[in-house]
Amino acid sequence: MHVLYEENGGFKVGSVLTATDASLQVEAPHGKRSKVKSNSVLLRFESPGAAELLSQAEAFATSIDTDFLWECCNELEFGFTDLAREYCGHDASPIEAAGILLKLHAAPMYFYRKGKGRYRAAPKEILKVALEGLEKRRQVQLRIDAWTAALLDKQLPEEFQPLLQELLYKPDRNKAETKALERACEETGLSAAKLLFQCGALPSSHDFHLGRFLFECFPKSIGFPEELEIARSMELPLAQVAAFSLDDATTTEIDDAFSVTPLPEGRVRVGIHIAAPGLGFAPASALDSVARARMSTVYFPGNKITMLPPAAIGVFSLAEGGVHPALSLYVDVREADFAIENRHTRIELVPIVANLRHHNTERLDAAFPAGEVPADVPYAGELHLLWRLAIALEIARGKQSNQVERAEYNFYVENDRIDIIARRRGEPMDKLVAELMILANSTWGKLLDDNDVPGIYRVQSGGKVRMTTGAGAHQGLGVSHYAWSSSPLRRYVDLVNQWQLLALVAGEEAPFKKNAAELLSTVSDFEASYAAYDEFQRGMERYWCLRWLLQEDVKTLTGVVLRDNLVRLDRLPLVLRVSSLPELVPGTRVELAVGEIDLIELELKCQFLQQLAVPESPVAS
Repeated sequence: MHVLYEENGGFKVGSVLTATDASLQVEAPHGKRSKVKSNSVLLRFESPGAAELLSQAEAFATSIDTDFLWECCNELEFGFTDLAREYCGHDASPIEAAGILLKLHAAPMYFYRKGKGRYRAAPKEILKVALEGLEKRRQVQLRIDAWTAALLDKQLPEEFQPLLQELLYKPDRNKAETKALERACEETGLSAAKLLFQCGALPSSHDFHLGRFLFECFPKSIGFPEELEIARSMELPLAQVAAFSLDDATTTEIDDAFSVTPLPEGRVRVGIHIAAPGLGFAPASALDSVARARMSTVYFPGNKITMLPPAAIGVFSLAEGGVHPALSLYVDVREADFAIENRHTRIELVPIVANLRHHNTERLDAAFPAGEVPADVPYAGELHLLWRLAIALEIARGKQSNQVERAEYNFYVENDRIDIIARRRGEPMDKLVAELMILANSTWGKLLDDNDVPGIYRVQSGGKVRMTTGAGAHQGLGVSHYAWSSSPLRRYVDLVNQWQLLALVAGEEAPFKKNAAELLSTVSDFEASYAAYDEFQRGMERYWCLRWLLQEDVKTLTGVVLRDNLVRLDRLPLVLRVSSLPELVPGTRVELAVGEIDLIELELKCQFLQQLAVPESPVAS
């Protein structure tokens, strides 16, 4: 005798060796013997053999129409042998009974399992809904298959167009489009971005990186609301100065300018004039909401996204030829030793006579240390005095250094071509601006603290810099207070501090109180936004470095080993891993062969060529 029994949710057959009322000892067709409980046996039969029953039953089951079998059932629970008799019109053979059992078990949507070998037909309405759902899933799968085939053929399905940003930057894995894209990526071994790029979904690799940033940080738009209210005319005293600014050629938000006014007895009055957009709109205004949402101007090669709308920048930027509202810090110094004798702050209108650019003054970086003041460079005399003041301020902070810092790089993109210009930090013009900004930020930070007016400070202790609403020293700069206040057109923290300073200087109540929730949230929100913007800028600079290598058809590069297989390249602000680099001590100069450049993943693969000799240091004469 043979038996068909259920085990672990499946059906098995075997030949009976011994039997009791409670259990049987059976031998499977492949020879394995096992103990089977009697209540697990669904069918006992003499023929066909155990090995043939399931295969013949499966063949019979395939001939059964599931819908017709369901119609043969009533609403009551039934056993499979009873249904087999009803369906066949006679006492079913073991093959027929087993075939009915397999069909019932294979159609759980039609037949609900109620026990071993027992079932109940699904109600008509429930079955209808289930079948409709099944058909929907079938149709979805057909679409997934078709979309996958199109993607593999480098064709973009029309349905993908409105979902491109989501598919690239925040895919919903429950959507059919995402499933098709993931399948195509798995088959091709490409990332979603690379596959969609091949399908022509992205105009350029640049659009991919910019699009990710805008999707994450500016999901609605980078545009500004219309008709934001800005105060344009102000009754302020006119400063009796001729101020000038010094910026990069691409700077349009001119926050700061300087003036030099001779005083009697070998003294001079230096003015540091900071644009005052805080006079044009108030906290909690519509324009403030826009500025606070952005927190900072976003800079990246070839473009920027400003914190304030063009109309506000046009009013408050310290553009030459205009008279602009400013918060001015004046310091009276002795020209002999540049000791500061007096400091005072004013709210006023400042005439701006010139916007100097770095390319206009670059000769001064070499001339000033050599003791020369070129007469043909505009404002060279004033800049020379400010540079000497900057040196004195640096010494007073205890941070004097005669070493020129590592190069910084300016990126200029025009007509899709990139020019990367290296410029040494710490040159006279850089030092001049940096020291005067430190002077303003430290002076005004102390002014707020001395008058118990809340502000936002940058504090450094133990080597860590943090932003806080509590005043404290900045050990790295060597100042007792440091509150960003010098870039209110570009940084929201500076704007907040400016509102506090304007109220203090005007003798009015400050808009932000001590420990105000607005100040605390500004700190955390600014740091999060600033970090995201900085990461994006660095990523785009890396992108344009790779574009420059392609543009110039660079075949080899040189650089310096930092550690392990990390190399800092010459000429470009890039650090990369070189897997083929032999074990070399840090500082070793090497030559590399440029390999694959991936503008989507922002990867540069280089091969080690040779170690370079270190240039000999010039011998002092």
